[in-house]
Amino acid sequence: MSSSSRFKDMPLRRDFCGGLLGGLLASQIQAAAAAQPARILLRSSWQVVNIGDIAHTPGVLALIQKYLPRAEVRLWASGDLSPEVADMEHRRFPNLQIVKGTIASDGQASTQDLAETLQWCDFLLHGSGPSLVASRDVAAFERHVQKPFGVYGITYAGGNPEQVALLSRAQFAYFRDSVSLEKARSDGVSSPIVEFTPDGAFACDLRNDSQASAWLEAHQLQPGKYVCCIPRLRYTPYWLIRPGSALDPQKDARNQEMAEHDHAVLRRAIERIVRETDLKVLIVPEDRTQMQVGRQWLWDRLPADVRTRVVWRESFWLTDEALSTYVRSAGLFGLEMHSPIMCIGNGIPAIVGRFAEQTSKGWMWKDIGLEQWLFDLDDEAQAQRYPDAVIQMLTDQASSRAQVAQAQHRIRQWQAASMSRLAAAG
Repeated sequence: MSSSSRFKDMPLRRDFCGGLLGGLLASQIQAAAAAQPARILLRSSWQVVNIGDIAHTPGVLALIQKYLPRAEVRLWASGDLSPEVADMEHRRFPNLQIVKGTIASDGQASTQDLAETLQWCDFLLHGSGPSLVASRDVAAFERHVQKPFGVYGITYAGGNPEQVALLSRAQFAYFRDSVSLEKARSDGVSSPIVEFTPDGAFACDLRNDSQASAWLEAHQLQPGKYVCCIPRLRYTPYWLIRPGSALDPQKDARNQEMAEHDHAVLRRAIERIVRETDLKVLIVPEDRTQMQVGRQWLWDRLPADVRTRVVWRESFWLTDEALSTYVRSAGLFGLEMHSPIMCIGNGIPAIVGRFAEQTSKGWMWKDIGLEQWLFDLDDEAQAQRYPDAVIQMLTDQASSRAQVAQAQHRIRQWQAASMSRLAAAG
């Protein structure tokens, strides 16, 4: 039996954090904050072609700012962090210092900024992400810098013995979905703390209100009167957006095989929104390939009478403008994960459609109490119910907002608990 099968009817103990958030947890955070300010090196920033991957970094930074306000933080970013994204992050965190580089086999840092930062820091925090993305950097840091580290909110599908051992040497290893947590435990990850905490992107609060408002006004979309929809192929066709990347014939064939099946579900939901409510629909991207996906598989195939109340966004955007757009909407649905995460984190209802090609990250919707908004499109019965759920989410706003508020409450409890561990470790 797979980890997901064993775990599908086993919700996390949601009373766990409630007990921690009493006087003991508050005193732990206060005591750590009163000590010498921690110097935290955040290893994050995985790629800039996806607004969800971008959101991991400002989300974890916002959590540290909230719960460890005296801590000093520097970002150890991946090499492809663009000036445009760095500028966006600096608007929210103006004092953030960003370094890049690697640690060679002899322990030497490849840049002077990184070398100085490795001496400066007290603690390395591997940020939220789809896996232990920077495992080589973490291993090199432990081997050569010999300072403590922790792992915060990742998905884990199984690792080789070296990665299991590395996770076991962390001060804490937090996983962002219960399937990953169970898999890590069954693989023998034995860090002193092996627990669940939500994806760091739930705390992302970037904004670009002026740019979002201008775009919405230009396309005649009024706050609260539109819903966002995000398309997705089974595999992201990175060969279209990464120079030098070769087409993957197997992944491309699977995309073409399932594109109509998956997007027909979204089109049915769009048609019902237009015909049964007074809302408009805004088709938006989460990554740089999805403008064309939205045009080909949604917009171009909608009935003419429906298309008059549907807007297709043809240009990519950054996380701040996207989030400012989401918080003005009535809700979001689609086949992606991190735009829904950002929506729930900021009080907006959101439905997730997923399929086998994705990791277990979708399971977090059950973990935070939103299983009624999680749909497996490989299960035809669930796929058929998807449009009904979208309509119910949008027409029963009071109930939808209440469900979001309950999920937010749980998320914040877990965030506070995990940040208290960082305060103690750092």
